[in-house]
Amino acid sequence: MFRRRKSMVGLVFLCVMMLMIVGCGETNEDAKVETESEETSQVDKGEKVEEVEEIVIRIAGFGGVDQAIVEDLLAEFINPQVAKEGITVRYEPVAGDYLASLINSLSAGTAADLFYMDSFWAQNLIGAGQVQPLDSFLAASDILRKEDIIPALIDGFSYDGKVYGIAKDFNTLPIIYNKDLFDVANVDYPNEKDTWETLEEKLAKVVAAFDGEVTGITLQPEYARMGVFAYAAGWEPFANGKTNLLDPAFKEAFAWYTGLNDKGLGAMPADLGQGWGGGAFATGNVAVTVEGSWIIGFLRDEAPNLRYGASLLPLNPRTNERGNFIYTVAWGINAESENKDAAFKVMEALTSPEAQQWVLERGLAIPSRIELADNPYFKEDSQEARTNKIVFQGATSGNVRLFSFKEYGGEWMDPINVALAEVMTGQKTVEEALKTAQERLDIVMGE
Repeated sequence: MFRRRKSMVGLVFLCVMMLMIVGCGETNEDAKVETESEETSQVDKGEKVEEVEEIVIRIAGFGGVDQAIVEDLLAEFINPQVAKEGITVRYEPVAGDYLASLINSLSAGTAADLFYMDSFWAQNLIGAGQVQPLDSFLAASDILRKEDIIPALIDGFSYDGKVYGIAKDFNTLPIIYNKDLFDVANVDYPNEKDTWETLEEKLAKVVAAFDGEVTGITLQPEYARMGVFAYAAGWEPFANGKTNLLDPAFKEAFAWYTGLNDKGLGAMPADLGQGWGGGAFATGNVAVTVEGSWIIGFLRDEAPNLRYGASLLPLNPRTNERGNFIYTVAWGINAESENKDAAFKVMEALTSPEAQQWVLERGLAIPSRIELADNPYFKEDSQEARTNKIVFQGATSGNVRLFSFKEYGGEWMDPINVALAEVMTGQKTVEEALKTAQERLDIVMGE
């Protein structure tokens, strides 16, 4: 009897011990489940803080090379930065006719929140009320302000006193010259002190040194190149709302530009078997071309051994001024976007010093922020860095105009382009071509 009772007591003791061991041996997984159950209960009771709702900002831009650049920029800088605000950015490249696609999507109410605006046609969208004014956003921002951006770029996307776009980058036109051709000819390189006359003299010496086997300068029959010399001469394209191609200043520039062809110092790219000045320059048989920094990557790929330099455009000997174009694309916010505040935060990130530095160092474009004028990149001893520095300086040197022609767009240039081609192919004299061009331009402008 005693033995049986002792056995029972021992069994009870063993069971108690086993229960204690099981209880004390609760696993981390069990604790996790219990904690999650408690948290779930807290959410049900409204005790947990709600998560920030994600906002997707759609941005539209060009396809091709731009797509890879923007997508890399988004992955490396933009999305990690705006993710803190609960924002995700998605790039929607347009491979075909970008402007037509943008206009259609704006009309259909399906346009992106943020989109590219080329200075060439931005005024039309702005005038139609399809772009959001940015003044209130800029005034409240500590990251992006009007004074941070090169003034000409702010002016280029302003309308009736309001700012509608922030330039993401820009380009101007410098003189690009072949160092080897000048060295062999024993001629000084083009420089910022050159006038039209001294540049012409240098071209003549290079051409003569090679017995006419090389071309002095590419002369595209386009206002997009010749126009900078008209600005240097002091010509105003829309004086009192009208365009006067018979103005002495315009005729002076037109005659000098086409005269280089007549003197055998220059040629149209087509006459050299090329479609543009950069293509002709890459052959190594052209001393000078007038192209923006877009030529850098092209030469790196197509003529990696070509030694070249860059200089500011020559001065008009009468006015002692130089002219230039600014080619630029801005970011604009869709006036119908439901996420304008978030879209502006993305704009801040896209145009931040860090983002523009990233683009600059890859030789992709010139930054629009004034503070980057003294960037260490411009002091690097490479032909790419030196060329980009000259392009940057071109934005504030002389009579600089945005590459934009009010509501007329490209049609405004067409009569001038035809006149240039007519003179350089010997079909008409300068006077005849300009008279006809003026008549055609009057029709374009409705006069």
